[in-house]
Amino acid sequence: MCGIMGYVGPGDAAPVVVDGLRRLEYRGYDSAGIAVLSDGAIKVAKAAGKLARLEELLEIAPVSGSVGIGHTRWATHGPPNDLNAHPHTDPSGRFVVVHNGIIENFHELRTELTAAGQTFTSDTDTEILVHLVALEYDGDLADAVRKAVARARGAYALVVMTAEEPDKIVAVRKTSPMVIGIGENETFLASDIPAVLHRTRRFKLIEDGEMVIITQAGAVIETIDGDPVDRDELVVDWDPGQAERGGYDHFMLKEIHEQPNAISETLQGRLETDGDVVLDGVDLTDEFVDNLPAVWLTACGTAYHAALVGKRLLERTLAVPVMIEYAHELRYSDPRILPGSLMIAVSQSGETADTLAAARLAKQKGARLMAITNVVGSSLAREADDVLYTRAGPEIAVASTKAYLTQLIALHLLALHLGQRRGTVDLELAIQLESNLAELPTAAQRVLEMEEQVIESAQTLADNFDNGVDDVYFIGRDLDYAVATEGSLKLKEISYLHSEAMPAGELKHGTLALITEGMPVIVVLTQTHVYEKTLSALQEVKARGAHVTAVVYEDDELIAEFADVVLRIPRVADLIAPVLAIIPLQLLAYHSARILGHDIDQPRNLAKSVTVE
Repeated sequence: MCGIMGYVGPGDAAPVVVDGLRRLEYRGYDSAGIAVLSDGAIKVAKAAGKLARLEELLEIAPVSGSVGIGHTRWATHGPPNDLNAHPHTDPSGRFVVVHNGIIENFHELRTELTAAGQTFTSDTDTEILVHLVALEYDGDLADAVRKAVARARGAYALVVMTAEEPDKIVAVRKTSPMVIGIGENETFLASDIPAVLHRTRRFKLIEDGEMVIITQAGAVIETIDGDPVDRDELVVDWDPGQAERGGYDHFMLKEIHEQPNAISETLQGRLETDGDVVLDGVDLTDEFVDNLPAVWLTACGTAYHAALVGKRLLERTLAVPVMIEYAHELRYSDPRILPGSLMIAVSQSGETADTLAAARLAKQKGARLMAITNVVGSSLAREADDVLYTRAGPEIAVASTKAYLTQLIALHLLALHLGQRRGTVDLELAIQLESNLAELPTAAQRVLEMEEQVIESAQTLADNFDNGVDDVYFIGRDLDYAVATEGSLKLKEISYLHSEAMPAGELKHGTLALITEGMPVIVVLTQTHVYEKTLSALQEVKARGAHVTAVVYEDDELIAEFADVVLRIPRVADLIAPVLAIIPLQLLAYHSARILGHDIDQPRNLAKSVTVE
């Protein structure tokens, strides 16, 4: 999510660190800061907002020294303000940390440390770590860090300095990425290669579960348990644009491939080993949950398609009526929202103007407002009674991928959480869903491995376009229809092909007249209870010469008789299937647009955040 930068060498650390952070701005952030070891003391400068504000502070009060760390923060715990910006120091000011990721047992550790007399100055989980390191320190920084992280659960990248050992930086990776840059008599640490690619082409990658100690002379890598690691250097020859994109040709493709990790981030600390679902930021009383008369969902665009999935999930787990409405329609209607209802507003940015207006209308009518959003401190988050953050991290491409997928995960967690509390989720189903959710990062990675097959299907779409066929139809039933709507939107957003999604049962009510020889039809078939019905629709389009691409489970043996191209996903519970079924459709849209030569990350006429009507 965030940007990390570190430097040990003969030069002045502050400008090197700030320059590295600037080269990581593409990752997105809401505050920035640096810490430099100067004359035996740690000097910290940090501020909410863009790097320009931090640079203004450094002009007023410069800091200098040959060892420094820096951070650009994407808020998770606490709003984006000066106090919550990184770096964080212990009360003595002798230890300082920056940190990406989430500490799952944050509340438990903070309660324990507060009871022991420790004082905190921020709302962050990060500050917990610097207290732990300081308390564990006994002359060896690496050992203190090792003991501190042994007490912390979560996924993170942690970087630590101390005035007690002013020649080194110690860092630990648990899931969140970090790399080492090897220079001449200087060593760099960063969350991504672009931060220092202009300074060195020599890198060492830090793997999950490893610790690194960097000094001016180089880097020593160990496991967190202290076993030595021998790591070969990697020589990187990317150009700067490739570096920002992690070697991918476009941000959209990078973000598609980031989805297994994004799923892990959204699940972190929320899916307990005993099967309970714990939702930080959601504080619904038992009385409210038990007496819930109805649930509403509102959103626009991709978020609306996530809400379509959410509607089905909540209907099946809560046993209450669930209504869904486009936000721009809801705000100008007179919806019959009962007092005591739950309104769930879904928005990646939390700034979508229509969604904000619809959410306010629901509150005026007596509903409790829950936000599902990616941006801490956004307008929607501030106005909501409860907030479920998706933790997708910054999404650069206009066409949403990982933000959509994490919205699905958030809705699955919410449905399980409320269903368990109401006693309306069948125990067997709950166990299956919880197991499948835990396995989703691995399953999503498996789906990404079919990319070469998807490219072949994309080439067929592009060839059809060259032959004058520029219409594509997506069909499915139930949750498969919800997936089809998002797959269709992805394709039209970036390939500029006319694409239409509809429930498979609607074909014979008019659209079948448009199906001709070679017409591309994409069908999603994962919902067992309507499989045969969807298959009948597939046969109808196939009989009229359509070219059929099907997204099915990997053990579906029947589909090969009816589809020209079969894209297979791992078998999961049908309610979970939308999370995996959308991935091949995202890849299909991307590669179709790439073959057609379009601007994928910035498609014509579109904006990332729609803040006007």
